[in-house]
Amino acid sequence: MTAFDVLILGSGLAGQSLALRLADSLKVAIVTKRTLEDSASAWAQGGIAAVLDPAADSIEAHVADTHTAGAGLCSDSATRFVVENGPRAIRWLIDHGVPFSSDTSSPIGYHLTREGGHSQRRIIHAADATGAAVQATLTEQVRAHSNIAIFEQHIAVDLIVGRKIGRPEEGCLGAYVLDIANDEVRTFAASHTVLATGGTCKVYLYTTNPDTATGDGVAMAWRAGCRVANMEFIQFHPTCLYHPQAKSFLISEAVRGEGGLLRRPDGSRFMPDYDSREELAPRDVVARAIDFEMKKHGLDCVFLDISHKPADFLKEHFPNILARCLELGIDITQQPIPVVPAAHFSCGGIVTDLRARTDVSGLYAIGETACTGLHGANRLASNSLLECLVFSEAAASDILANPRERADSLPQWDESRVTDSDEAIVISHNWDELRRFMWDYVGIVRTNKRLQRAQHRIRLLAREIEEFYSNFRVSNDLIELRNLVVTADLIVRSALKRKESRGLHFSRDYPEVLPKARNTILRPTDSNKT
Repeated sequence: MTAFDVLILGSGLAGQSLALRLADSLKVAIVTKRTLEDSASAWAQGGIAAVLDPAADSIEAHVADTHTAGAGLCSDSATRFVVENGPRAIRWLIDHGVPFSSDTSSPIGYHLTREGGHSQRRIIHAADATGAAVQATLTEQVRAHSNIAIFEQHIAVDLIVGRKIGRPEEGCLGAYVLDIANDEVRTFAASHTVLATGGTCKVYLYTTNPDTATGDGVAMAWRAGCRVANMEFIQFHPTCLYHPQAKSFLISEAVRGEGGLLRRPDGSRFMPDYDSREELAPRDVVARAIDFEMKKHGLDCVFLDISHKPADFLKEHFPNILARCLELGIDITQQPIPVVPAAHFSCGGIVTDLRARTDVSGLYAIGETACTGLHGANRLASNSLLECLVFSEAAASDILANPRERADSLPQWDESRVTDSDEAIVISHNWDELRRFMWDYVGIVRTNKRLQRAQHRIRLLAREIEEFYSNFRVSNDLIELRNLVVTADLIVRSALKRKESRGLHFSRDYPEVLPKARNTILRPTDSNKT
């Protein structure tokens, strides 16, 4: 058994910033499926939204924009909490050396861009690779800190909770973790355990997320007894590069923010037909418009055109997008970019309070795996990294203020009744089937019939996967598949519960918006109910 004060599962911005906030006082472990650098945070292009220029912007404006994007479902207390703490979170990053893009003409010294849904320029960024710059800066410091133990190529199998081992009053006690390289399940004991495992969008066939976004935190928390909320609200980023050699490459929201125009193959624009905000409409509006256009005209993709901007401007603001497109034979200074929507962000997740606490004592959730109430029915662009920072600080404060006894002993992982599998093909087939029918039946536009078909298929798969899990030794792929099918079930059940179209959830059976916005909350005690 390995013991720590704090066990952090996940190594994105939420997990790493939490580790740095705690490590001067506590012994911290970070468990990550691949390497510290491998996370959705590192892929984030656009930037981080915060009110940094009070002369041109305000807390109230940022709160209002978040509520508008969230389609009436954002928690006002959570929204204000995040927005009000945003400027301090950005200063924390600057103090840690993150190289944001400068602007000598700006009163704050940094360039602020604007993205869809924002009424002001308030997104601080590092060119078009903000996440990579932030992650690289923090990773270097995490690796150098003597009080942070790093476990790369390790994946959590499940949380260890008192009620499952005959100690119901003890809450979360740690986790079982598979050491992938050595094919060994290890027992980690911790006074506090934090889920910072990222999102769920790998449940879809087409996604902008890294392969690690398999809903691990949501599934583990659900099995541990936590509520989840608003799982139906999956944000489809409207502009993922459409190219056979470009897996999951995102074309930043900021391209439209800086004047990019969406066009049909004949060059005509279509966003003015859908929304008065045109290309600057929130992501759900733009993604649905593209989806409608593609289905209406039988298109493989549409085109995002920013070639009317000067080449020097594009090289300065979008160097990575320009370089990647050039590698694929697309010169964005001269031609439009082929794009399609792709699953991008999970607005729902594990229910937490403003201190990042879940329903299980000793267990916290931060980042995309949590449902804090900030995003409502649709995330406002560039609010996600801000949420990671603000809630990592909140979790750190609560952990430091509430010391907790660590378990002296925990049951070891039992492999006495399982064998090695000689049918790994079952895992790959189930993985592929799940992601395909989720894309076909639980995508941008939904119907009850499609959702019911998906639910039927999920239940068959879930039984097959649980049987496999019970009889064979765990592997990385099996753990992820088991978590994906739980996550898919929660998404579909949440979607069936919502009898309206709101934000990211659009149903042909219920096209109207109900007068009162309500959260969709699922409880493990209701697990057999739809």
